[in-house]
Amino acid sequence: MRPKRNWWIGLALLIVLGWGTGAPAADEINIGSLNDMTGATSDVGKDYAMGIAEAINYINDTGGINGKKIKLYQFDYGYRIPEALTKYSLFKQKKCVAVLGWGTGDTEALAPTVAKDKMPYVSASYSGHLCDPKKAPYNLFFATDYSSQVRGLITAWYDKKWPKKPDYGKRKPRIVFSYMFASPFSSAAIKAAEDQCNLLGIEVGPKQDISLFAIDTKSQILAMKDFKPDVVLHTNTVMSVAATLRDAYALELGADHIIKNWGFDEALPMLAGKAAEGAMGCAPWAFFGQDAKLMDKVKEYAQKYNPGVPLEKRTIHTIQAWANALGLAEAMKRADKAGDLTGEGILKKGFETMKDFEIGLGLAPVSFSPTDHRPQSKARIYEYKDGKFVMMDEVDLKARWPEKWDKEWLGW
Repeated sequence: MRPKRNWWIGLALLIVLGWGTGAPAADEINIGSLNDMTGATSDVGKDYAMGIAEAINYINDTGGINGKKIKLYQFDYGYRIPEALTKYSLFKQKKCVAVLGWGTGDTEALAPTVAKDKMPYVSASYSGHLCDPKKAPYNLFFATDYSSQVRGLITAWYDKKWPKKPDYGKRKPRIVFSYMFASPFSSAAIKAAEDQCNLLGIEVGPKQDISLFAIDTKSQILAMKDFKPDVVLHTNTVMSVAATLRDAYALELGADHIIKNWGFDEALPMLAGKAAEGAMGCAPWAFFGQDAKLMDKVKEYAQKYNPGVPLEKRTIHTIQAWANALGLAEAMKRADKAGDLTGEGILKKGFETMKDFEIGLGLAPVSFSPTDHRPQSKARIYEYKDGKFVMMDEVDLKARWPEKWDKEWLGW
């Protein structure tokens, strides 16, 4: 059973800022938001959902979209793809001009529809599959994509950790992938991870199927021990990652751990205890409360709109939400200024005009072009060490492998 978080009591499962007839007023812009507050990824989804609502309030308080206020329709869909499809239809009825989405499964399922509808869809899924405009032209986000994350994690471990191992220079390093096979989110970057291991000469062991709901992973850890990995790549969310780290620590697996962003947050050391020490993760944004541009506003609006949730319980997922909300707002401001606040206008005159755009929040500059929707090529890698998240490397994949970045890796 997952640990109860009583401080979430009071968070509404349906948040709508300004219900109306659906047709926006002349000085309003309707935006939809899908969030998971009760489903398989609610361990990280609740904080993100609060961040979306708080960021929209901040945008409205600071001028909105060139004077137009955003009306937000925000729903909990419980991480159920059919429910996401239903809510998307509702967003269209409400004349929403864009959607702030959530999961990989539903985002990828909706991609052909949003492309047909020309609906900008800024998701919390950072799947590399969404970055090729030929396949998903209206899907965007403000983060390092999952495939670039795992490439960066594997590379940073190979550069920084492997040379310090006793067997360095004597054999190939060994890696195991730990993820939920049936989850589109968990498995989204596995192909890229395998490719990066082949590129660097890392031997890949038997993959381990670990549920997003896992609380006991001892059988999988014992299977890993047979292979004797030097490092384990985790691509689940934080609850199951923490369970896996605890069991790996208890059973003395002896491997390092590298973790995709959703499994690497402020809750990890709380849930995994000593097992979190030395874990590496990709964090494209600043952690909650760190020194970064706009962090003061993030904290201010968290206290203002969700005062019942202590700031020390907030996480980096709030920052992710702000990044996506502010990024969408910037695209809409540009399109509105150009006199074209349609879906196509937001894409062509908004997102695709961004070149090294800086949001703040610890996020590296973001660029989009008509042929490439990967927001950035840099993977920022942190290590949890002595009770703190410390940046240990920044892997610029485009700079290191320019040919592969330009010609091979788009859309993975």
